[in-house]
Amino acid sequence: MNKELTVQTKLQVRFSECDSLQIVWHGNYLKYFEEGREDFARKHGISYLDAKQHGFATPIVKSSCEHKSPLKYGDEFIVETTFVNASAAKIIYSCKIFKAGQLICTGETTQVFIDKNGELVLNNPSFFLDWKKKMKLI
Repeated sequence: MNKELTVQTKLQVRFSECDSLQIVWHGNYLKYFEEGREDFARKHGISYLDAKQHGFATPIVKSSCEHKSPLKYGDEFIVETTFVNASAAKIIYSCKIFKAGQLICTGETTQVFIDKNGELVLNNPSFFLDWKKKMKLI
């Protein structure tokens, strides 16, 4: 099955996220992606704590961010987070940031599963496969 799961998260730029020109510092866009992933996880029942409860951690091993236009102090914006279904044992999210309908930034993050010993897990953990079945992704 090829179902798409997307969540939109509304945020506002805080003063502490800006440089002296009141423009969002580039590293904060990855933090906004994190807010989107956390919101996605809450709404779809696949949080970091769920992974931990099953004996796994899900560190990010790859992230990308392409800036189109800057956000500024006080801007309200939407982080659109989409789960990218992959057969490999990884979690991929595509992220887009919009302000008033304008595309501000695009990016992607990839997470893998590691076990309690910090070893990379090459097969999808059963709890993750169960979640994908529940979401009708497999």
